[in-house]
Amino acid sequence: MEPVRIVSGRACPIDANDVDTDQIVPKQYLKRIERTGFGPFAFAEWRYEEDGTPKPEFPMNKPEHAGANVLLAGRNFGCGSSREHAPWALEDAGFTAIVAPSFADIFRTNCGKVGIVCAPVSEEVSRQLFALVEADPDVEVTVDLEAQLVRAPGVGDVPGVEEPFEIDPHTKHCLLNGLDDIGLTLEHEADISAFEETRPVWKPVVPTP
Repeated sequence: MEPVRIVSGRACPIDANDVDTDQIVPKQYLKRIERTGFGPFAFAEWRYEEDGTPKPEFPMNKPEHAGANVLLAGRNFGCGSSREHAPWALEDAGFTAIVAPSFADIFRTNCGKVGIVCAPVSEEVSRQLFALVEADPDVEVTVDLEAQLVRAPGVGDVPGVEEPFEIDPHTKHCLLNGLDDIGLTLEHEADISAFEETRPVWKPVVPTP
């Protein structure tokens, strides 16, 4: 995956608490065998009518939020099942950062594995960000992973925000360096090769292509 340092851009507001992974990507869309292509199914049951027509009132379908790369969400975002498809769908939909008061642990971990920064902020700052985006959908929201800061300028009477956020050091290291699980393993390639060279020949090995 690509390294992530600073995510900056317009935000898409989904103002709901306890959004679970089945709401992020419903179970009927989990039949694909690739990790890609789940973006059109993100929030499918909220986003489309039964005939597939986009619901104009859903934030992702509004022209002013088209192309947003920051997702604003409510507390306990990503709860429910541990399906990896939820962050896959959000990544494929173009989101590289999610800002919310809190996240489900497994969902947050899965996001880090695909290059999405989960930035937890206080309820007060979360509400302020929603107000800023409502006042001006073009307001630039920045998630600075290196500095561990979420910031956005003020809009009219709505003051700007700047708040630090916590992130697991290992996840931060992986995001900054673009390391998924395979990349992490390859960091130890020399040690792995040295170990394999010392293995007795009678022990089984994994054939290399």
